Amino acid sequence: MTKADIVNEVAKATGMEKIAVQNVVESFMDSVKDSLSKNKNVYLRGFGSFIVKKRAKKTARNISKNTTIVIPAHHIPAFKPAKVFMNKVKNNVK
Repeated sequence: MTKADIVNEVAKATGMEKIAVQNVVESFMDSVKDSLSKNKNVYLRGFGSFIVKKRAKKTARNISKNTTIVIPAHHIPAFKPAKVFMNKVKNNVK
């Protein structure tokens, strides 16, 4: 499902214009990105959490050049689904 599909479904379900729904979806995504960039998690009860995970510094290998490289510690965005959401997917996917 793409962002356009989500906009179409929400517009159909609510009766709102697609432009208005698209603005809402874009604003929601911007809010989530802004919060995560400020190291603040976003919690949506019954859906899940957008969280910032810290990755530790590690040593890796560049196989093509046969060298060792150091990957510095960094933060990455992640999504953790709520239990209700996970159970619904688990029980309905065939």
